[in-house]
Amino acid sequence: MSDAEELARTAQGWDEAAAGYEAYFVPRFAPWVDAAVRALTTELLPDGPILVPCCGPFPEVDELVEQLPGREIIGLDLSAGMVARARERAARWPQVSAVQGDAAALDARWTGQCAAVLSVFGLQALPEPDAALRSWLGALRPGGRLSVVFWPESTEDEGPFALIDEVQRPHREPGDDDAWETRLASVGSFERDEPIAFPITHPSAAAYFDAFAYAGPLRALAIARGDAFVDELRAQYLRRAPTGEWRHTPRARLIVATR
Repeated sequence: MSDAEELARTAQGWDEAAAGYEAYFVPRFAPWVDAAVRALTTELLPDGPILVPCCGPFPEVDELVEQLPGREIIGLDLSAGMVARARERAARWPQVSAVQGDAAALDARWTGQCAAVLSVFGLQALPEPDAALRSWLGALRPGGRLSVVFWPESTEDEGPFALIDEVQRPHREPGDDDAWETRLASVGSFERDEPIAFPITHPSAAAYFDAFAYAGPLRALAIARGDAFVDELRAQYLRRAPTGEWRHTPRARLIVATR
């Protein structure tokens, strides 16, 4: 599959997942969004817009507007479906917009222009996260700040996330890169680099799997492999999962830098 085809499949996956992602994952991920915004706003920012790569349905915008009133805020996402939802959320604020584009390598028009770059749970989904992070840092003007929260390779020792990784691992496509996280150190120095964990509750293992498969990161692969693949993966998952409500406290990673 060519890079263009892979990009198109990824965009289609998130287009189809957009409604379910906003309903299921956005409320559960809210504490990490709050932490990322707080990390960004602890210092005075220079002039310029706030760029939010991989904005999805733009859950960051409410707190950004509250913390940085009057500041131009721009969401960026590959998925047209996500951008449509982001625009709906942002419509009440004239200084906020959302545009469709590839966050993996920012357009040159952003270079050195932004007061801040904020991203929550998008970095790990990009094909070369270390290169993307370097691009995001390059978008900052002097004194600008970067605040990024992402899921590292290991988020928990056991729980829904750990189990989905185990059952999905044999089906990863050739070329999937597990070493990108170690390469982040070569991007630059971070003033903060730490785990942040919050509790999440899922109604059941089945509810989480279905959200992951149809409203989350598995959607693009499900499109490529078909319903039978998803059904088999689901059966494997549920055979190993507990019954009833499932609560866990996964660890994300927060990195903060100032240019």
